[in-house]
Amino acid sequence: MNDSPQEAGHPYHSEDMNPNHFDQDDADDDGFSGRPSKSALKRESHELQELGKQLLEMPDSRLDDLGIPERLRDALDAYKRTRSFEGKRRQIQFIGKVMRGVDAAPLREAVAQFQLGHARNALALHQAERWRAELLSDEKDVLTSWAESFPMSDLQQLRNLVRSARKDAAEVPEKRSGRAFRELFQFIKHAMEAQEQADKDTPA
Repeated sequence: MNDSPQEAGHPYHSEDMNPNHFDQDDADDDGFSGRPSKSALKRESHELQELGKQLLEMPDSRLDDLGIPERLRDALDAYKRTRSFEGKRRQIQFIGKVMRGVDAAPLREAVAQFQLGHARNALALHQAERWRAELLSDEKDVLTSWAESFPMSDLQQLRNLVRSARKDAAEVPEKRSGRAFRELFQFIKHAMEAQEQADKDTPA
């Protein structure tokens, strides 16, 4: 398989692969030409490559919504098809080069929003796991605290799920990751999401 940098099957021109190829940008490092210095271009290239890596972490559905130029999207897709380490290294460099002709500002904003959402999801999962542990601990007033925090939830269903999870754990400790535990976790997670949405819909 050919792992040379490419987009939609189009390889680099031979001059792009030649380390001795003269680039006019490299000649303007004296600070008097009015063009970016070589160090500034190198820094920009590195930043664009990092942005490209961040875009690659996003699911295809999110990338579709961004309306990314076809040339850049092809380069990103080619990276995902590349298997070798060296091929990936060259392709990410190519992605950085392609991104020089793209408005990076909306892409950076999209990446920031995606990462923020990812962080929020991680926090929500952590909170759901904490609630499950507390509910299963049989500590006093845990259900009261839950009811105050999530008044929309079905307390009877919650009690049944807690009871089933405790029973499974008592009979077979290995079932702490079994069906009852998963169902309890999903109930907690959905209750948290519903309460969050309700809070957003409630006028301040």
